[in-house]
Amino acid sequence: MQAIWNGAVLAKSDDTIMVEGNHYFPQHSISQEYFQGSDTHTTCPWKGTASYYNIVVNGKINKDAAWYYPDCSDRAVHFQNYVAFWKTYRDVLIPRAQGAQERCGVDIID
Repeated sequence: MQAIWNGAVLAKSDDTIMVEGNHYFPQHSISQEYFQGSDTHTTCPWKGTASYYNIVVNGKINKDAAWYYPDCSDRAVHFQNYVAFWKTYRDVLIPRAQGAQERCGVDIID
């Protein structure tokens, strides 16, 4: 599985975890040079508080395009610190049944 935006491979792993239609990539599988910490935080009732990354590739910024749960609930500990991405909908790349949503243009490719 790969996450690609603006021509750059942001993450690549065969060990993603699918949660609510999103592939969560292990922290060690992301290309750190494209990730900048964001001040944005959101709360999920069952996962906990999410922290966000801005993605920067070739001078373009994709604000809050990736998120992870550094301090999660016991129910979400199996994907703690794994990184997920807002993704575009593409029939060929992301099956409709997974509830993909269009937002920032990160392609998730199997």
